[in-house]
Amino acid sequence: MSAVILLAAFAILVVLCWPLAIVLLLLLPILWLLSLPFRLVFILVEAVFALIRALLFLPARLLGAGRH
Repeated sequence: MSAVILLAAFAILVVLCWPLAIVLLLLLPILWLLSLPFRLVFILVEAVFALIRALLFLPARLLGAGRH
């Protein structure tokens, strides 16, 4: 659904201001490449938090907590 909204917004931008739409098309790959390190850091931080959570809940899982 968001892809359809994005495409519609881009079509409106092309109609209203086509030079800005061309600049946007040229800058989007560069911005995507610049955002990659931040995405990797986010994935790394999320993995570390998942590991800490798993280590903290390990004793409860070993003792059978949550089983009915």
